[in-house]
Amino acid sequence: MAVYMKNNKKIKVGFVSLGCSKNLVDTERMLSVLDEDGGFEIVAEDFEADVIIINTCAFIEEAKQESINNVLDIAWLKENRDLKGIVVTGCLAQR
Repeated sequence: MAVYMKNNKKIKVGFVSLGCSKNLVDTERMLSVLDEDGGFEIVAEDFEADVIIINTCAFIEEAKQESINNVLDIAWLKENRDLKGIVVTGCLAQR
C-alpha cells in the first residue's frame, strides 16, 4: 500500500546512517522497504527531503554525541526549511 502526500506526490525521504556496519545494514533494509512500497522517493540531499530518517548510534560517548548533533542539525532544517518530519531510529532512540 503506497503512501502519498496530499497532492498525490511521493514522499521524499532522506537518510542519515551513523555508527557501525549493523546500522548500515539496517538503513539498507529500511531503504529497500520504502523502495518496494512505491509511495516514497529516496533523495540524496537533505534539503530535498520531506522526511529524514536518522539511524543513530550510541555505543560509545563520541558516537552518542555525533548522533545528538545530527538530530539537532536535522531539527534545524525542520524549523527553518520545508522538512515535514524527522524519524530517529537505532541505538540512541532505543535508549
